[in-house]
Amino acid sequence: MTSPVRFSCEDPSLQTLFDRAQAQCEKNLRRFGPYTVLVEGGGYEKLWLETQPMGGEMYALRSPEAAYNNIALFMHFQREDGRLPGSIRHDAGTLTAEYNKYQGFCFPYHALNLYYLLGEDRDFLDALRTTLIRFDACLWRTRHVSGDGILSSFCVYDTGEDHALRYGDAPVYWTEDTPPEGSQVVPMASMDVTGWSYAARDTLAAISRILNTGEAEVWAGKAREVAVSLRERLWDDKRGALYDRDRFGRTIDILCHNTLRCMYWGSVSPEMARRFLTEHLRSPKDFWTPFPLPSVSVSDPAFRNAPENNWSGQSEGLTWQRSILALERYGFRGTLTELGKILFRTIADNDYRFVQQYDPLTGKASLVDAVRHEPIYDNSDVPVQTAYGPTLLAALGFIDHLYGICGMCGKVAFSLAPAPYTYECTLYGHIYRIESSGKVAALFQDSRQLGVFPSGTRIVTDKNGQVLSMHPMTDDGQGCL
Repeated sequence: MTSPVRFSCEDPSLQTLFDRAQAQCEKNLRRFGPYTVLVEGGGYEKLWLETQPMGGEMYALRSPEAAYNNIALFMHFQREDGRLPGSIRHDAGTLTAEYNKYQGFCFPYHALNLYYLLGEDRDFLDALRTTLIRFDACLWRTRHVSGDGILSSFCVYDTGEDHALRYGDAPVYWTEDTPPEGSQVVPMASMDVTGWSYAARDTLAAISRILNTGEAEVWAGKAREVAVSLRERLWDDKRGALYDRDRFGRTIDILCHNTLRCMYWGSVSPEMARRFLTEHLRSPKDFWTPFPLPSVSVSDPAFRNAPENNWSGQSEGLTWQRSILALERYGFRGTLTELGKILFRTIADNDYRFVQQYDPLTGKASLVDAVRHEPIYDNSDVPVQTAYGPTLLAALGFIDHLYGICGMCGKVAFSLAPAPYTYECTLYGHIYRIESSGKVAALFQDSRQLGVFPSGTRIVTDKNGQVLSMHPMTDDGQGCL
């Protein structure tokens, strides 16, 4: 299969990584009855709300059909009460929506961006608006148990953090819309769940502007209310990070990576994002380890360097996938560039294994059984996990954002790395191309040259090729979303 995204460079390791990631992503395309979808892969055969709407949208230029279905199926299976399924499975032609957890919410931005990527279908956008309004109302009706503007998590899988120690005695699954009784932790005042509402409302404001419904400022105001509550209730200004609280209102004193998740949803202020980045994310004693982005600070007593699927320690491919949008939102392109280089090198050093977790202290890939996801410590004949989608898409996504071309809500972002390469993709009905010498890069829309620009910059244009902004690939705090 010839991909509509083409990248050619003089770095043989990076070229191999790109070629293998594209080829292995194709292995994650499945038929769910009449629908082509992109599953998570690596032994995970469902569509999960925490991964696959995001994964589909990131794969949209390569498979528009899968991208649409990865989002539209969740909209289709939304319950009458507004709840979205945490996962969708396929068995012998039958699709089953599962509501036994929320499983994160990597959905609103990607669904909105898909509206632009697939030709601006107003019917799709109107349906998305209805979906988000109903989902947000469901959250506040069922998860606002504290009454203080913070929403709650009821089980471990609500936020998709398998084996996370801060969940203590919380149940793994929970089907009810009332909280469990008897736990010392849940209902947990959650930065994640609260961030979902911010993301939904912020996206509804954007949709309202497009559809001219007259509600944009209303939804923007509602989003600001969530952000204020998040800062007032869960932000520790002395320590520069967000911390969840248990059912008794006590701070769960574990420094986890989840403030980065809130950056992904956009629910923290630029100053909060800057503090978390400078004080923790880029600190070697916390998250800037030899292979960065562990789930929990390596200096925290709750850190566990467990090789199996465990959100108490090792660096997860899904965190790397989400980090791209998180850093783009707040204009941390320099950090994005550094992370990308580390990711490329680490995957190459591990024989191009795209696995779920990597040891943050050594960068070694954690090899697990592809079926049971249990660690492999010997040379047994069990199938080894490979083609794990979030890591594959993180690798391709970092290439797109460092060397390539991205469609971002109707804009075109060209990232001009200081290296000789060409990058080409079909976007918004045009063929866009970068031809870089390593010092300067020529940008093209179809056969028309848009200009020649210095390497090491990010150029953002509208669909007609008109330059809207130009920024260095540094942490200048100027986001382009």
